[in-house]
Amino acid sequence: VLGDHMSPGMEVDIAIHSYGLPHEFPQQVLDDAEKWGGSVRKRDKEGRVDLRSLPLVTIDGEDARDFDDAVYCEPVQGIARSGWRLIVAIAEVAPYVKIKSALDQEAYDRATSVYFPGRVIPMLPENLSNGLCSLNPQVDRLCLVCEMRISAEGSIDGYKFHEAVIKSHARLTYTKVADAVVERKPKVLKELNHLLPHLENLYAMYRKMDKARQKRGAIEFDTIETKFEFTDDMRIKDIHPMVRNDAHKIIEECMIAANISAARFISKHKLPALYRIHELPDDDKLEELRGFLDDLGLKLGAPSRKISPRDYAKLSSAIKKREDTHLIQTLMLRSMQQALYRPENNGHFGLALKHYAHFTSPIRRYPDLLVHRAIKHILHKRKKREFPYDQNTMTTFGEHCSANERRADEATRDAEFAMKCEYMLDKVGMEFSARVTGVVSFGLFVELDDYYVEGLIHITSLPKDYYDFDPISHQLVGENRGMVFRLSDKVKVRLSNVDMDERRIDFELMK
Repeated sequence: VLGDHMSPGMEVDIAIHSYGLPHEFPQQVLDDAEKWGGSVRKRDKEGRVDLRSLPLVTIDGEDARDFDDAVYCEPVQGIARSGWRLIVAIAEVAPYVKIKSALDQEAYDRATSVYFPGRVIPMLPENLSNGLCSLNPQVDRLCLVCEMRISAEGSIDGYKFHEAVIKSHARLTYTKVADAVVERKPKVLKELNHLLPHLENLYAMYRKMDKARQKRGAIEFDTIETKFEFTDDMRIKDIHPMVRNDAHKIIEECMIAANISAARFISKHKLPALYRIHELPDDDKLEELRGFLDDLGLKLGAPSRKISPRDYAKLSSAIKKREDTHLIQTLMLRSMQQALYRPENNGHFGLALKHYAHFTSPIRRYPDLLVHRAIKHILHKRKKREFPYDQNTMTTFGEHCSANERRADEATRDAEFAMKCEYMLDKVGMEFSARVTGVVSFGLFVELDDYYVEGLIHITSLPKDYYDFDPISHQLVGENRGMVFRLSDKVKVRLSNVDMDERRIDFELMK
């Protein structure tokens, strides 16, 4: 018994219990975390590169609480080539989470922090995740730093890693950085005057990196993520799309560069570690997608050769101005595999990369902590046989972390949908414009344009007819009246029912 099913936050509690998410830290784990205190000890800073005077800054969302990366960029004029020196400082967790400690076991069991709307179930206790490990402004923090040389064309010319102590010079938000370097808003320019040259360097470098990303054929989709706005008593006040600006992309490119460098470094030294793998699309799904595209007069690569990320990128670019872009993009996404953690360095299809590992978020992802341990082992010039993990252990770790990542995603989706159900309760009988997001043998799934809420139009609520379901073209076709319903169709619907217990939203099609 968790409480009244309509009480605020109950959706998250139900998801936590339904998916068996560990959400309370055992006392031994809390004691393990508390013993480090609230500030970095003097002896822990010894032997590290001192970067405290470097104006590194964190750039995150407005509601972020754990800051695990800080960045700095400056132009470099070389004898042969110009470019940039990029420094990505990542919060260190390894010095505090000792191998085989209670804290380490708990972090492994959780494998990831889980981000619900308005609530976080952290991988590490809060005094570490939001305190001692978090790169809060104006305090000394231990970091593992990836220093890279970025060429004038936006590629990684060289990299090196070192253990450092840093002091974040400012906690900035994506909105503020975009207002400064993209929108050039006078008020923000004045406020960030002392940091502006470094931010402008970052932006100039990002533009070159973005071109390099496009050139190698990385896949980009215009997907919409939603954000919940809550009232004081944690009821949903509004649901709106998250606006992704160039500041988000700056940080994304910096993190990808650091992740590439980490994967190359570990691979070069042949230590067992977890790579972030994204494999080629499944053959059957690829053929299904190509069959659908043929009907539209579109092509995805040449069937005679192996599919490449550039083929997807080319198609994505070609459909940008089409009415059915959303539909085609949805099916392209569905044809691809899920990314996984594995000890084999098989590359990342979506990003069009040969080397990729997760290095940048050890506060909230266990695979990143394992990557940090491998890098530190190499930096300390320890023997390979002294490394505490082997390939078999990493295989087990990879399967566990991949499964827990999926569990976290499903739990979050469940809680979000339950919140949306509650949000729609007082809107029964109202009419909305919507788009078909799924076609199945028993009806249509639709998403409301203004609320980003999904529900079902059961086949019995469609105009009376006998409907044939075509899974290749994703459509329902009426045998007698010839009516066709397909993915991405725009429709008018009426909300007919919200069932909180069954987690179900039903719509009727308006004539």
